[in-house]
Amino acid sequence: MAARDLGAETQLPPAPGPPYKPSRPIVTLLTDFGTRDAYVAAMKGVILGLNPRVALVDITHEVPAQDLVAGAFILAQAAPYFPPGTIHLAVVDPGVGTGRRALAACARGQFWVGPDNGLLQWAWASSPDLTVVSLTAADYFRPQISATFQGRDLFAPVAAHLSLGVDLLSFGPPVTDPLPLPFPAPVWGPEMIQGRIIYLDHFGNLVSNVPIAELQAWLQNRGLLVRLGSHTISGLSSTYEDAAPGAILALSGSHGYLEIACNRDHAARRLGLGRGATLELFWS
Repeated sequence: MAARDLGAETQLPPAPGPPYKPSRPIVTLLTDFGTRDAYVAAMKGVILGLNPRVALVDITHEVPAQDLVAGAFILAQAAPYFPPGTIHLAVVDPGVGTGRRALAACARGQFWVGPDNGLLQWAWASSPDLTVVSLTAADYFRPQISATFQGRDLFAPVAAHLSLGVDLLSFGPPVTDPLPLPFPAPVWGPEMIQGRIIYLDHFGNLVSNVPIAELQAWLQNRGLLVRLGSHTISGLSSTYEDAAPGAILALSGSHGYLEIACNRDHAARRLGLGRGATLELFWS
């Protein structure tokens, strides 16, 4: 059974024709910059300098440093709840200053701006109306581009110009081969699924790459046994309160993926595990 693209649980339906332009354009920002330094403020200043009417929304700036998988997951979960025409600016960019391409895209009635490293892939996954361009039109960049801060000098001004109504194809030539996110899908076998933990949230919940809908189809009304490190979990819970306080449980997360949690405690700390950990699922 093939694994579903992450983010598909909450993806917007494709919008007919070009994206709707809201009366007050919205630009979201997602980065791994944190908020202690001036980086995020500088990007916002560039955008507001070009379009003071834009509404800026922070998705998060606390993506773990250079963690493309976490950034892609958060973006894919948040973006579908924004209105058509929203511009999503995402910068988690270990390859900044190298030969990697810079991209802008239109998909699912929204716009996307960021590096060509897979960060945007789950947000636009399987979109039938995907159009991607390589950002090469220097007229839409800042006059001088730092090799280490293209978020400020390249991506932010492109997002601002999109908010002003500049046509996507004005920014550069079409791209048909954006890079995929380098992360393995679950391995589905007749009697076992092998998955990975892909995200650790604020509460210590461990989110896997196993879609609940496909897991339930695989189970065919049988019971579930989860092996994670030295810990074994029996059954699939519906809520955190299905287990006693302090107990580890497996449940369907709000994102549509199998989640390992600890009722009223931090599962990652209790288990001593984090992103990249392997879990094995069996019938019981």
